Amino acid sequence: MIKVLVVDDSPVVREFLARIFSSDPEIMVAGTVGSGGEAIEAVRQKRPDVVTMDVQMPKMDGYEATRIIMETNPVPIVIVSGSVDPNEVTTTFRAMEAGALAVVSRPTGMGHPDHEKTVKELIKTVKLMSEVRVVRRWPRPVPAAKLPLFPEKAAGQAAPEVSLVAIGASTGGPIAIQRILASLPRDFFPAVLVVQHMARGFIAGFTEWLAQSSAIPVKIAVQGEPLHSGCVYVAPDGFDMGVGTDGRIALRKGDNNNGHCPSVSHLFRSIAHSYGDNAVGILLTGMGKDGAAELRLMREHGAVTIAQDAESSIVYGMPGEAAKIEAAEYILPLDRIQPLLVRLVKPGRGVSKTDRNAG
Repeated sequence: MIKVLVVDDSPVVREFLARIFSSDPEIMVAGTVGSGGEAIEAVRQKRPDVVTMDVQMPKMDGYEATRIIMETNPVPIVIVSGSVDPNEVTTTFRAMEAGALAVVSRPTGMGHPDHEKTVKELIKTVKLMSEVRVVRRWPRPVPAAKLPLFPEKAAGQAAPEVSLVAIGASTGGPIAIQRILASLPRDFFPAVLVVQHMARGFIAGFTEWLAQSSAIPVKIAVQGEPLHSGCVYVAPDGFDMGVGTDGRIALRKGDNNNGHCPSVSHLFRSIAHSYGDNAVGILLTGMGKDGAAELRLMREHGAVTIAQDAESSIVYGMPGEAAKIEAAEYILPLDRIQPLLVRLVKPGRGVSKTDRNAG
């Protein structure tokens, strides 16, 4: 049985979530509390396997409660939010910085057409997070001397110019993406396209949160706009994002019935055909296999391909699938991905296709 502690300042919501969890034979509600302070004490006493955390609560909000829990009695924490208010969304992502593993929308009420779907998503997320037995801070950056070394270009051999970087992620992805973007230098010149699986309504807040810590601009992608060097484009709610051979953003209405929307697979496939060996593809932590086969397609078209390793991934689903089919040239801890990107785009220090295959 998975023991779940429900934290929400609304008695009605606490009862609603408790009934949802109790309906699953594999989940037991260890308790329900209405404040951040109570949550800290309940975690200490009840030792739940997972905590579902509200964000906006009086006296102590979900961010502060998460921070203290992660410093004292670490446990997987899932943020369950019923609002897309900008202030609440900002606090949600601050809670993820403090150690929360995932954010999901509060299930819709009985009778709503999306009720069953949103209930299944919450239960699936809680079960998955319960398997993260060791909750820890992200590893410290490794010394430069221990980073992967790349051969210099052969005399007279031109390395492909990297003009675009594509990043795909799901569960655990927000903090991983934030760590990479926050460490990129201000003069990083390729355009960066990001697909993050996320509950509808959170992309705007996610983008704003990324922008707060990034030295390069971060914005939500708009149909038809040209890609600019040194700018990050995040796929919007409800649309798959790609890029045409004319260097412009191409959005299409996604189909949630047949897979994820936005789709990492769609992004990677588009870039493989449009940019070939002038691109880098990165597949980060997440459940499922979205993007794995298309990362291999990017590699077959000459792009540099990278997958996050198992140790630093919250969920080694998507990058694990990429590793299985040899889609990734490099399988790296999170903190080694940014140094590789900088090395790849540094003028005169690119890694040629021949050098990469030899390494």
